[in-house]
Amino acid sequence: MNPSTAAARILVETLAALGTRHVVLAPGSRSAPLAIALASAADRGDVRLHVRIDERSAGFLALGLARGSGAPVAIVTTSGTAVANLHPAVLEASHTGVPLVVLSADRPHEIRGTGANQTTDQVRIFGGAVRFDADVPAPFGRPGEAADLRSLLSRAIAASTGSRTGLPGPVHVNLAFREPLVPDAENLPDAGTDAVDPAAGLASEEPSESGESLGESRRRPVTHVHPLDRVPDPMVLPAGPRTVVIAGDGAGPAAVRFAEAGGYPVLPEPSSGARWGANALGPYRLLLKSAPLSDEIERVVVFGHVTLSRPVSALLARRDIEVVVVAPRGDWPDAARNAARVVGAVRAEGLPDADWLKTWVEADRLARAVIDDLLDSSPLTGPLVAREVWASTRPSQALLVGSSNPIRDLDLTARPWPAGGAEGRAADADVGDRPLVLANRGLAGIDGVVSTASGVALGSGRFTRVLLGDLTFLHDVGGLLVGTGEEQPTTQLVVVNDDGGGIFSLLEQGAPRHASVFERVFGTSHGVGLAGLCAAYGLDYRPAESLDQLRGLLNSPPEGRSVVEVRVDRSGLRALHARLDAAVVAALATA
Repeated sequence: MNPSTAAARILVETLAALGTRHVVLAPGSRSAPLAIALASAADRGDVRLHVRIDERSAGFLALGLARGSGAPVAIVTTSGTAVANLHPAVLEASHTGVPLVVLSADRPHEIRGTGANQTTDQVRIFGGAVRFDADVPAPFGRPGEAADLRSLLSRAIAASTGSRTGLPGPVHVNLAFREPLVPDAENLPDAGTDAVDPAAGLASEEPSESGESLGESRRRPVTHVHPLDRVPDPMVLPAGPRTVVIAGDGAGPAAVRFAEAGGYPVLPEPSSGARWGANALGPYRLLLKSAPLSDEIERVVVFGHVTLSRPVSALLARRDIEVVVVAPRGDWPDAARNAARVVGAVRAEGLPDADWLKTWVEADRLARAVIDDLLDSSPLTGPLVAREVWASTRPSQALLVGSSNPIRDLDLTARPWPAGGAEGRAADADVGDRPLVLANRGLAGIDGVVSTASGVALGSGRFTRVLLGDLTFLHDVGGLLVGTGEEQPTTQLVVVNDDGGGIFSLLEQGAPRHASVFERVFGTSHGVGLAGLCAAYGLDYRPAESLDQLRGLLNSPPEGRSVVEVRVDRSGLRALHARLDAAVVAALATA
C-alpha cells in the first residue's frame, strides 16, 4: 500500500471514529487519496458523503450541515484556488462558532515554490479565522505515522468543537501527498469491506518501538477529548433598574428564562432562538423610536450576537444606561465599546415590575396591529411576504433567512410564538415545539445561502424553507447544482425578487439626492428570469402573484426542491417604511 493511500485511509477512519458523520468533498487530483478513502467509508456507512463541484458552494454546504446537525463537519478539497474558495465559509464559521474541519490536499514540500502546477502557499491561508492550523508533510511510511495522524486529528476536532477552549470554530489541516495518489491495484478495496487489510503494510517497513505503521489495522484507539466543565456561576442582577433584554443571533432560551424571571421585555432577533413567550416583542425596533418608551430604559442585558437594528445599536451606545453582556464562552460582543459588565450567566432577583413589562407588551400589540393593517391594504411587499413565511413555518421544519432586507423584514413582522410552540402545544422551555430558525449572521453576507440551506436540510433532517432576496439567490445559484447521485435536500426557496439591491433604498444611499447614481451602482437591476434558471437545475418553480397564491404554496409546498418567486416593486420601499415608522410612532403617542 503506497503511503498517500494508507495515510488517507487512516485520516478518514479517524474522522469517523471521532464522530464526524458528514463529509463534503469537492473533486480534484491531489486530493484523490482522500476521495477514494471517503468513497469506501461511505459505502461502509461510516460517513455520509456529499460531493459538490464548486468549492465555494461546498464550503457553505458544510457550514449548513454543521448548523443543522450540531456536530463537526469535514470538507475536503484539492490544492490551489480550491482552498481559497473556502475562505468565505470559513470566515462565517469563525464568527458564528461553527465547527468546520478543512482538510486541504497540497503538493509535497520539495515542489512548493518551484512553479509547479496548482501549487501555491496554502499554509495558514485562512489566517486568524481558524482555531487550529497544521501543515502535515507528505507521508512516506515511517513508523509511528499512523499514530501521529490520529493524534493530530483528535486535536483538530477538539479545537473545532471548543471542548477545551470554549471557543468552537473552523480548523485547517493542510495535507501534502506524493504520487502515487491512488491505491495500488492489489489494494483496491471492495465495496462493503474493510478498507485496510490488517496484514497489509509497506514492503520496506519493519515493526518499531516508535509506533504503528500506516498499514497496520484500522481498529486502533483514537483520543476522545472530553469537554471541560464550563457551567458558569450566574451573576445576580437585582430588580430596580428598568431593564430590557436584547436577544441577538444564537441567544437561545436562556434569554427568555432570565426575562421571565425578572419581568423584562425581550427584544429578539428572528435567529435568536428567543422569539417566543409572553415577554417577547415583535416590531421592537419601531418601539425604540418612541421616546417615551426608550428614554425610560436604565439597563440592557444582551444575549447572543446583535447585528440587525440601528435603533438597538444606538441603545447599546447610550452612556446613560448600564449594559450587561452575557457571554458563556469565548469572546463577547460589544461593538459600541460600552459594556459595564461581561458575565457568563445571569440570574434575576427581586420582585418584577409588572407595570414596566405591561407597558412594553401593550405597545408591541398596538404596533403589530398598525403594521398588519398597513401591509394588508398594500400590494405584495417584502415585509408582507416575510410575515407569511414566518406564520406558515411549522414546528418540525427549519427556516433559514437571508441577509439584507429578508432578515429585517422578518424582524419587523414576525409574531413571537407562544411559549407552547408555533402551534400553541405544550413544550419544554429549553427545546420548545418551535421551528429551527437560522441565519448566517457571523458576517451577514449574502453569499452561500442556497448552499447553506441544503446543508441545514441534510444535517437536521428537516424540511427547510429559505427566505431570501433575488441577489442572494443569484449570488449562490451554483448551490442549486446537486449531482444526480447525491442525497437531495428538501427545501423551498422563497425569493423576494425586486430586481436588484432593495436594501440600499433604505440606507443613506437611497436618499433622493443620490438618485442620479443610485440605480447603476446600488440598485444593480439584472432582469434575470428565475423560471429558466430553475428549469436548468431541475427545480420546481412557482410564481406567487397574490397573497392567496403565496399562502397556498407556503402551506402545501411541493415535494423535493422548489422555488417560489414573489415579484415586488422596490421603487416604493423607502416610502413604505416611512409610513410604517410614522404610523407606529403616532399610535404609541396617542396611546
